[in-house]
Amino acid sequence: MPDIPVTVTALLCVAALAAGWIDAVVGGGGLLLLPALLLGLPSATPAAYALGTNKAIAIVGTTGAAVTYARRAPVDVATAVRIGLAALAGSSAGAFFAAGMSTDVLKPVIMVVLLGVAAFVILRPAFGTAPAAGPATRSQKLAAIGLAGLGIGFYDGLIGPGTGTFLVLALTAVLRLDLVTASATAKIVNCCTNAGALAMFAWQGTVLWRFAALLAVFNLAGGTLGARTALKQGSRFVRAVLLTVVLALVANLAYEQWPA
Repeated sequence: MPDIPVTVTALLCVAALAAGWIDAVVGGGGLLLLPALLLGLPSATPAAYALGTNKAIAIVGTTGAAVTYARRAPVDVATAVRIGLAALAGSSAGAFFAAGMSTDVLKPVIMVVLLGVAAFVILRPAFGTAPAAGPATRSQKLAAIGLAGLGIGFYDGLIGPGTGTFLVLALTAVLRLDLVTASATAKIVNCCTNAGALAMFAWQGTVLWRFAALLAVFNLAGGTLGARTALKQGSRFVRAVLLTVVLALVANLAYEQWPA
């Protein structure tokens, strides 16, 4: 357990709370929490410990949000778990290929895709605001498993940032879900992928468990509150948060690609 000042610990608790809220509403909480951990942990701490501790914190908030959504939103849990298992396989494959591929080549492509997504959401105000006309067909479920599971799971293992946001967009488009239900389904998928990643980090011994337990309490509170906020405010609110997170993700990737 590294020696972390009380003020830094307090700031990281606030970051964990905010990240849990953002992640529950539309995904992307890792964009806030992981950089905060990298800055807050002592400089001598290997980056792997920030990654492992981040997963230990995030899985608690994600599970809390998933439970809150499942109780109050019409979530097809069985389909979400199937997508999650496919995403787990996809992320493992992505992590395997990441070792031999420069992600700096892909980041500009991802930024262009995200800007296209932002333009689409702005130009299509009704996107994700209306519930599905009926249950998803078998072909739609298979497409969701392929795209949201294997495809985005592969991206998660290869690059990572914004996976939750991409899941919400894919589930909304493929399964014709409203944004609230898509966020709920994405949380269950995230539980599967986070569990797989956390198991690997735990096996490698790169999780600061006691510190993670403290921040997880705040992340859980943020995740539960975020899910309740999304359920109360509805899809139009989620859409506004979605646009904000997408633009923040573009800025984050641009900064990583072309640091000042």
